[in-house]
Amino acid sequence: MNKAELIAAIAEGSQLSKVDAQRALDATIEAITNELTKGGDVTLVGFGTFHVKDRPPRTGRNPSNGQPMEIAGKKVPAFKPGSNLKSAVN
Repeated sequence: MNKAELIAAIAEGSQLSKVDAQRALDATIEAITNELTKGGDVTLVGFGTFHVKDRPPRTGRNPSNGQPMEIAGKKVPAFKPGSNLKSAVN
């Protein structure tokens, strides 16, 4: 499912126009992004939790010459599914 299909499904399920569904989805994505940018978590009970993980620096190998190189640490967004989502998928 791509974004356009998700917008159509939201519009159909909530009886909103596609334009309003797109605005709602865009606002939701923006709110989640803003909270993660601030270092916070977004928990949707039963669905899951969006959070930021710290990826520590590590030593890797340069694929072109095999020499060791340092890979910088960084923050990455992550999602932990909730119990309702897990049971729906299984």
